[in-house]
Amino acid sequence: MNRSDLVEVIAKDKNIARRQAERAVNAVFGAIADAMHAGDRVEIRGFGSFTTRDREAYVGRNPRTGTQVKVPSKRLPFFRVGKDLKDRINGDD
Repeated sequence: MNRSDLVEVIAKDKNIARRQAERAVNAVFGAIADAMHAGDRVEIRGFGSFTTRDREAYVGRNPRTGTQVKVPSKRLPFFRVGKDLKDRINGDD
């Protein structure tokens, strides 16, 4: 399922216009991204939590040429699935 599929499901399920469903989906994803950018943890009970993890700078290698490349430090998004979602996927409900 991609973003437009999700918009379609919400629009049909809640009997609202596709444009309204798209705004709602964009608002949710935007709020999650903004909170993570600010360094906050986002937890959706029963679904999972979104956090960021810091990666230190390191020296890597270009696989084509073998030359060393400095890779800068960065923050990466991380998702940890919640117990309810895990159980639902595995059919343990």
